[in-house]
Amino acid sequence: MGLPKNKVKIGWSPEFAYAIGLLVTDGSLSKDGRHINFTSKDLDLIETFKKCLHLENKVGTKTGYRRIKNIFQIQFGDVNFYRFLLSIGLMPNKTKILKKIAIPEEYFFDFLRGHFDGDGSFNSYWDPRWKSSFMFYMNFVSASENHIKWLRNRIFETLQIRGHVSKARLSSCYQLRYAKKESLKLLDKLYYRKVVCLHRKYLKIRDALFIISKLLKKSNARVV
Repeated sequence: MGLPKNKVKIGWSPEFAYAIGLLVTDGSLSKDGRHINFTSKDLDLIETFKKCLHLENKVGTKTGYRRIKNIFQIQFGDVNFYRFLLSIGLMPNKTKILKKIAIPEEYFFDFLRGHFDGDGSFNSYWDPRWKSSFMFYMNFVSASENHIKWLRNRIFETLQIRGHVSKARLSSCYQLRYAKKESLKLLDKLYYRKVVCLHRKYLKIRDALFIISKLLKKSNARVV
């Protein structure tokens, strides 16, 4: 009997680390010790995940997930990859118990970009309180306090930016937020060249950076 068709080749690369980031946010491990599932409302993200891991499985749909109508998923079985995921810190029913993930230093920001594309957000707006004040924030989200603290510490070790962790009273999730100046440092690391990413999110970021660039040229100011 030959090897399974869709067996994942385990080896660190920017694309592999990005896919791990996606699995940490929107992936799940079955209790059977074999099957891995990745779920997203964004079909492009599913297809990108497939390409990163060189999967051939068909994309399916899922109903009754987070009250969202159109949800896509890909599920595949691979015992070796499953065991690898356990070895770096993932586990079944990880949502609230996830802690640190063992990511090689050189691929951490590729992993973080996957984490950001999976469950993160980027918000920008003109602040009405001050003329020509354009604000933006990057947010990372997790239901595990230990995981969000690990993420914050790992980013601080590299970039010396602190961010801010918060949790709304009625929310089940913790949020790690970086404001404008700190976000710029993060974005420089996340999009260090033409990298695999969720394109629509990147375009939103690119538009915001273009506005900032125009404001800086106009005022000869620095970002604060």
